[in-house]
Amino acid sequence: MRSKYRLGIDAGGTFTDFVLAEQGGDVQIFKVLSTPNEPTKAIRNGLALIEEETGVSPRDIVSNSDLCINGTTVGLNALITHNGAKTGLIATEGHEDSIEIRLGHKEDGYRYDPDYPPATMLVPRHLRRPISERVLSDGTVRTPMDEEQVREACRYFIAEGVESVAISFVWSVLHTDHEMRAAEIVREMMPDVRLTVGSVLYPQVREYTRTSTAIVNAYLAPILQRYVEAIDGYFRELGSKHPVRYFQSNGGLALGRVVSDQSVYAINSGPASAPQAALDVAAPWGDTNIITVDMGGTSFDITLTRDGQANINKNIDFLRYRIGIPMIQVETLGAGGGSIGWIDEMGLMQMGPQSAGSEPGPACYGQGGENPTTTDANLTLGYLNSDGLVGGRLPLDVDKARAAIKAKLADPLGISVEKAAYGMFTIVNNNMMNGIRRVSVERGYDPRDFVLMGAGGATGAHITALAREMGIAKVLISKLASGLCAYGQILSDVRYNYMAPAPLRLEGAASAARLDELFKGLEARGREDLKDDGFAEEDISIRRSLDMRYVGQVHECTVEISPFEVTETSLEKIKDAFHARHKELYTYDEPRSAVEVVNVESTINGHVAKPTRMKIAPGKGAAAAIKGHRDMVFSADGTARSTPVYDGGALGAGDTLTGPAVIEEVTTTIVVEPDWTVTLHDTGTYVLTAATGDGTSAKAQTMAEA
Repeated sequence: MRSKYRLGIDAGGTFTDFVLAEQGGDVQIFKVLSTPNEPTKAIRNGLALIEEETGVSPRDIVSNSDLCINGTTVGLNALITHNGAKTGLIATEGHEDSIEIRLGHKEDGYRYDPDYPPATMLVPRHLRRPISERVLSDGTVRTPMDEEQVREACRYFIAEGVESVAISFVWSVLHTDHEMRAAEIVREMMPDVRLTVGSVLYPQVREYTRTSTAIVNAYLAPILQRYVEAIDGYFRELGSKHPVRYFQSNGGLALGRVVSDQSVYAINSGPASAPQAALDVAAPWGDTNIITVDMGGTSFDITLTRDGQANINKNIDFLRYRIGIPMIQVETLGAGGGSIGWIDEMGLMQMGPQSAGSEPGPACYGQGGENPTTTDANLTLGYLNSDGLVGGRLPLDVDKARAAIKAKLADPLGISVEKAAYGMFTIVNNNMMNGIRRVSVERGYDPRDFVLMGAGGATGAHITALAREMGIAKVLISKLASGLCAYGQILSDVRYNYMAPAPLRLEGAASAARLDELFKGLEARGREDLKDDGFAEEDISIRRSLDMRYVGQVHECTVEISPFEVTETSLEKIKDAFHARHKELYTYDEPRSAVEVVNVESTINGHVAKPTRMKIAPGKGAAAAIKGHRDMVFSADGTARSTPVYDGGALGAGDTLTGPAVIEEVTTTIVVEPDWTVTLHDTGTYVLTAATGDGTSAKAQTMAEA
């Protein structure tokens, strides 16, 4: 039985979003400034704001919630700022420098740049301790482990004040005894240290990826442990009857103890919930091909969902560190509302990636910021209300915005403030479009086949401009858009990934039996873990994937399959899925070539009850919601035109308006460019459609042709 409330919290770089859903279907969104140096303070401030606006105390909310879910940027911030724990590595002798060699990799765009600096090592050279041991690729032991060297490494770590230790040996996934024994010694000699064992965290073939993943996990584990303990303790004080769930980068929920042990899964947890929210918002129209764009104060996040499935990345370089675990593909740019405008050495205007963040913030915040930002440009162009953001709780100073643009951009370039502001707007849009292309065009998808979903408090000001440039004719923006990721959290299921190495060819009964045994073993563990977590068998579902390649290839691709008994006959079904995926990715396949598996993975989901969608009462006509007019700029010449401003709270289901216009919601502002039509749906979603050349909407034209 559902409790009265469900609470989702998404901590971003500038704002922390709260979504409170009541059992009857009422869903409310709240925003407070993030407190990066004290993350739990923002949660306290947010719950205090909810009490102020609803009269319901934090204790009543938490004690009457069936789920309290937290998406956090604590791990991400620690990785960005290199402010993680002091970490030591125990590695096979001769392989302790694999994380620095990086398989000879150099980032795209800098491959031939001799001045591009190397990545900062999370474990400095002196804290990488080599151990004499060696396992061969068939799992046999060539050199037994020297236990005294492990003890010597521990003594050195203790002397150096190491907080966290990672263990990663060559081919440990085929013979785990050495890593397990080393772990016993570390626990014996360093009982208070956080310990990450590579073959446990990421039991997959590829030594560099496994070692790097283990190091990132160890680097973040003490940070996440302290964060989880603080959050869990605070919610227990408020009378929580259920443990806090934490959102993971794989798109699912997990308990705090899991996040503490597997901290690498929490790196990009905030934006990873966007696909789930987007699918729910788009469900009334049956849209399952969705590009979701989330522009906050600091960053611009992009996710893509095709046929109802979010893009999943594995074995990627994230912030220059190789991470093997599956993560929702999130393309993140330094293109938020706080992105700073500047002039490069060529005399050209640029936007970001530097951000003013929340402290001091854009110049218009009046908190000491002097650099012109995207928010300052939008305010100068007339898109934002100078009365303030977040329902007026954050007033904006247009004079300070104009002064910053004039001093730093307009005067040096010899142009008007309005032209400079529109230039800033256009450049940041171009940056965002490049990111959209990376998750769509560069993966073989045509963005014109997708719906564009707006998320984040700043996205609404740019959404129609982005859609116009990308050729996307339909945009959806929920009234919950500025907290869409927090909304996605309260819709999401518990999800765990279980992995195993499987170096074998897809040939013969023995290979089929081995795959079947591996999958069933992983899934038995998953079912047991979810049942211990309170899930019934009927609430559990499974997805499988295999990392596969043609024999002789260096790299593999991930192929998803549904659960079925793997027999010699069904191996053909797996091969067909691989050929199809290979052709989709690389435009060709080789059906006559032998296929081999490298790794297998089972994703186990525990399904939670979904909250009821909000329901909007019928409107009285859009004209009744006009609250005034404001001069706005919609062209590069800087010419302003009087534009109607609509009160989003006064619009009802069925109300329709045409651009140019601005719709002001409490936590977001939607800029409707000329030649766009907007209709508010009864689920609280604005449907924006682009007009065709004859002035009719693209949707109407399609219906007429049909």
